[in-house]
Amino acid sequence: MDPTAVGRSGAVILRPMRVDDVAEAERLSALAFAVLEGNSDLTRPPERAAAWQVRTAHLVSRDGAGCWVADADGTMVGFATSLRREGLWILATYAVHPSWQARGIGRALLDAAAHHGRGALRRMVGATTDPKALRRYRSAGLDLHPTMVLEGTVGATAMELPLHVRDGRPSDHEWMDSLDRGLRGAGRGEDHTLLSALHPLRVIDRPHRRGYAYLAPDSTVELLAASDRRTATDLLTDALSGAVGADVRQAHVTAANQWAIDVGMAAGLSLRAQGYLCLAGMKPPSPYLHHRALL
Repeated sequence: MDPTAVGRSGAVILRPMRVDDVAEAERLSALAFAVLEGNSDLTRPPERAAAWQVRTAHLVSRDGAGCWVADADGTMVGFATSLRREGLWILATYAVHPSWQARGIGRALLDAAAHHGRGALRRMVGATTDPKALRRYRSAGLDLHPTMVLEGTVGATAMELPLHVRDGRPSDHEWMDSLDRGLRGAGRGEDHTLLSALHPLRVIDRPHRRGYAYLAPDSTVELLAASDRRTATDLLTDALSGAVGADVRQAHVTAANQWAIDVGMAAGLSLRAQGYLCLAGMKPPSPYLHHRALL
């Protein structure tokens, strides 16, 4: 079915998302974000679409109470996925079909997903610059922290390869969880198993300093957490060293992570503002570069 050909008739109902909804949710997500960003390509590259579906199926299976669909006459017109880890609730993603916006569907989906986080002391949401979504997040009590993106061609000069970085192993997940708790108040548990299946993992595990980074296909990082700025700097430098001469885009840099700006600029990248990290009950984690969905 053409994703732009959704009708406008019929009542909308909210229901729990099922694993067999995931492929349709991915197409709707790609469409909604493309329209928001003014892109003409309404689909994701196949490898990104596949990873999105694997990640979302994991959330539906693990956090079914936080994943919801808005259904109109059997057609998905919106969805929201969220997760609860210990005392932290995260909105992974939500989208409403452009033809069905401004009808209260987005707010209803967010309310349903947020119920999964009732009693959580901390909340995290990654946001675009969509004014309607930002208004909803702020009205829900979240603080809006602007984020930045580093992008450009990685230069070959002044990039000294760090020592003590190695490939990660499943046996690292326990101390990685402890690091996560110190930075964002909650471990990841099974999410580390998922992320390790989707992305190469690089770690530093030394006396008095530890950190990890999941790598993106362009040799930036999908997620980085460290005990200190030196370790974080080494992990991001290690990642970018695999992209010398290539164009890259390192997103999700908050003002609390100036070390990442320094690494990016030393590699020849440019900086611009893009999006927000929305938080309640916590400050922006540092040293930390959050994941786009699992934060």
